[in-house]
This record gives sequence, structure tokens and C-alpha cells, in this order.
Amino acid sequence: MSLFKKDTPAEMVPTKTEMDVLQVLWQYGPSTVRFVHDKLNEQKEAVIYTSTLKLMQVMKEKGMLDRDESSMKHVYSAALQEDKVKGNMLGRFVDSMYNGSPSSLMMALLGNDKTSAEELQKIKDLLKEFDGK
Repeated sequence: MSLFKKDTPAEMVPTKTEMDVLQVLWQYGPSTVRFVHDKLNEQKEAVIYTSTLKLMQVMKEKGMLDRDESSMKHVYSAALQEDKVKGNMLGRFVDSMYNGSPSSLMMALLGNDKTSAEELQKIKDLLKEFDGK
């Protein structure tokens, strides 16, 4: 049994490039295609503007984005909630990679040499908080 909510339909699970667009919108709020395009170009190799535009139009059709057409520049915003999308994707990952076991995932993370002492302390503090509830 998975501990993660799965209330996002399968067709609403973003692809990697759709997730990149959503991350920009979640971080900066409603934005024009130009702004999203510029932020994407800061993060990776050159992306063609028309590709960003088409991707965001398709995401609007899928219901992933909303578009405000009240001014000359269309402003897009995320229609999906960040915590729900990430929770759904995490749940799918844990189910497929760790047989639905959050403890197996945690053991893999804690055994990873990328986990710093500071991050380990944050995890310990979080576990203490959960214990106190």
C-alpha cells in the first residue's frame, strides 16, 4: 500500500519538459511565454521559442496550464498544484522502484554519499517532529 496520494489522473502526469515549465511557473508565478522561455534557456541548452510556445499551448489544452488572454501578452499559470503533482510522481517512483516502501527509499537516500551532515540533521529533526505528534 502506498502512502502517497494519487489523485492526479495518468494523463496529467507531466513529462520532463512539461515539468520544467511547471517548475518555472511554480517558482515565479503567472508568466509570459517569453519569460518561461528565457528561464528555460538559463537552465539548459538553447531552446527554440516556438517550441516553448507550442509546449505551453499543448499543456493548456491538457489542462495543466491556465491562460489569461485579457491583455496583448498572454499570461500562463500552473493549473496543477505543485504538492499534488510532486506527491503523485513521488508515489509512482516509490511504487515502481521501492515496491511502495518509503523506508526502502529512505535507506537508499541515507546511504547515498550525496547526503550531507546538514541534510541528515534536517531529517533527524523532521523525524523528531513526527514522533511528537
